[in-house]
Amino acid sequence: MPTVIYVQADGSRTVCHLQPGESVMDGALDNGIAGIKAQCGGGCTCATCHCYIRGPWFEQLPAPIQDEKDMLEYVWQPEVNSRLSCQVKVTDALDGMIVDIPAQQA
Repeated sequence: MPTVIYVQADGSRTVCHLQPGESVMDGALDNGIAGIKAQCGGGCTCATCHCYIRGPWFEQLPAPIQDEKDMLEYVWQPEVNSRLSCQVKVTDALDGMIVDIPAQQA
């Protein structure tokens, strides 16, 4: 079962074990991770699940679909490694992935 580490802006970390195929957003919601609101429920229409995926995991992710790219234009402080957590599916290869939660969303 892959491990995902959610990091808050204050540096606090929560380690979660997610099922392969589960989204980073679902894992955050299931584990009470602050800052991942997911108001649209994973429909890629609100950007309230914005996060930053650290390397080397970011480089392993498939490219975002156009809808995600469009939504990322509206997030607070977009970075090169910005993603919508509803669009990031966990795989065994992503074990240990570190996901930073933007301070603005806390």
